[in-house]
Amino acid sequence: MNDTTNHHSGVSLQVHGLRKSFNGEEVLRGIDFEVQPGEIFVIMGPSGSGKSVLLKHLIGLEPPDEGEILINGESIQLPEIAAKYRMALVFQSGALLNSLTVGENVGLYLSEHRLKPPAEITRIVTEKLEAVGLKDTVDKMPNELSGGMKKRVAIARALVIEPQLILYDEPTSELDPLSAVVIGREILTLKQRIHVTSLVVSHDRDLAFGIADRIAVISEGRILTVGTPEAVKRFNDPTLQKFLNADFQHESQSSL
Repeated sequence: MNDTTNHHSGVSLQVHGLRKSFNGEEVLRGIDFEVQPGEIFVIMGPSGSGKSVLLKHLIGLEPPDEGEILINGESIQLPEIAAKYRMALVFQSGALLNSLTVGENVGLYLSEHRLKPPAEITRIVTEKLEAVGLKDTVDKMPNELSGGMKKRVAIARALVIEPQLILYDEPTSELDPLSAVVIGREILTLKQRIHVTSLVVSHDRDLAFGIADRIAVISEGRILTVGTPEAVKRFNDPTLQKFLNADFQHESQSSL
């Protein structure tokens, strides 16, 4: 029997019947989807559709009112199961500590928990920064980096735990188009190199259609459709088409 928790294997993720209300208002209304091991799965939708609340459930910050979240078929509501798998989150802001160098930020988890000797931490930090093309930034401070570089440092920090599942929260927000493309490439490269399962929450349509194996479109707390990028583009739903064509409508109106 193969060990499914080795360093280079993605995990499967199943979400069944997830419901969540705040002050009597239902924000998640029965969310269902499955992510295959090693897949890049993008959850896409407009602001206020329930994407951030869903992400909080996936990382265990919010308990669902109903439904369950499973990794490799095991419920992550059980602490011992959640602890068994290595999940990493790349925050929307990058969430780097400004008082620490890039290298210290990337190695923080290992050094704080004294998981490795200093020399080994230095080696791991160098390796992970090299993986995202930022080996030369190890001694820089976060305020010396561009927005795109900060996001890549945040990805390097996530890689330190050898994750089996990486969750990305709006990884291209506040980035210029070129930096956004670099981040998209980074996510693709990691899939090819370490076969990690990637779940990307984003409203960036270019990113979603550029990197996803499959896309789930969320609207008003429900999944409208799940499919390949091609299938999602063809899905005939007024809400989805409005979201996909928003810029063109805006441009044509503004040019009148």
